[in-house]
Amino acid sequence: MKKLLTALAAALLLATTACGNGAASGGAGAQDKTIRIAYQAFPSGDLIVKNQGLLEKALPDYKITWTKFDSGASINTAFVAKSLDIAAIGSSPVARGLSAPLTIPYQVAFVLDVAGDNEALVARNGSGVSDVPGLRGKKVGVPFASTAHYSLLAALDKAGVKESEVTIVDLEPQDILAAWTRGDLDAAYSWLPSLDELKKTGKVLITSRQLATAGKPTLDLGVVSTAFAQAHPDAVDAWRKAESQALNLIASDPAAASKAIGQELNLSPEDTQKQLSQGVYLKPADLATDEWLGTEAKVGKLADNLLSAAEFLKGQQKIDAVPDRAAVEKAIYVKGLPDVLG
Repeated sequence: MKKLLTALAAALLLATTACGNGAASGGAGAQDKTIRIAYQAFPSGDLIVKNQGLLEKALPDYKITWTKFDSGASINTAFVAKSLDIAAIGSSPVARGLSAPLTIPYQVAFVLDVAGDNEALVARNGSGVSDVPGLRGKKVGVPFASTAHYSLLAALDKAGVKESEVTIVDLEPQDILAAWTRGDLDAAYSWLPSLDELKKTGKVLITSRQLATAGKPTLDLGVVSTAFAQAHPDAVDAWRKAESQALNLIASDPAAASKAIGQELNLSPEDTQKQLSQGVYLKPADLATDEWLGTEAKVGKLADNLLSAAEFLKGQQKIDAVPDRAAVEKAIYVKGLPDVLG
């Protein structure tokens, strides 16, 4: 854990610089109309919101900046540095963020997607690996503190393979592709669009959809800093409405959704639509049900999901302590949710 804290401290300055305008919002004061958003390059409604300027149209008085991040770990670092207001981030790094030693003051306000076949563990052709137990003694690449990392550990645990029996290397998706091409990795757990490249010369061992069925689901979430939500509740409402609009477009017009997302990923609409079909996208109204975020009267089962992830990470000695249920439920932002979703 000392290593984690040291790495976190060393990365703070870099994260502040990477986010741009790092001190602009500071404490997200009510008079400070700036929104600093972190996005990731995976197929989701979040990229539609960015591509079509939905939030900019809804909040013309705000200065909105979008910064690309490669993983949830770097997003957590940026939140610690108070360099972000809103972000797209996986459920596993959120569970880490809510746990000691990070204990980041942010809240989950949206579910972007549920991981399906769009995240998977792939063995490279020629590695001699044909199943998860075959990873013993092999080298596996994965972005640390990501949903893929959580899923990799869950897959190893499910197969009875100790983490110490595998050499796990911390690599971002693009670095995984480079190492894969050089033959430096035997396997990798990653997500779209890099996953499609891995599958061209590899074999899928297990997907996040299969792990979800086995009780280890992962999700991509929209989080907002608690300070920003308190100072700008109307802006948070506008953001949730924009994300809902994007989910509706994915459901009603996949071709239009794929065109917008493809422009952000530099992919053809056809390839993007294939990738979209591998994920699970909820209807906006689903978010206010007991299964997901819930309501102000009763927080939904997403709190259970995050607690379960934290407990697993504690068992893997990846966090210091599991937060209590009250803290996790408080970290689910459900203010006015049914009305906002429409």
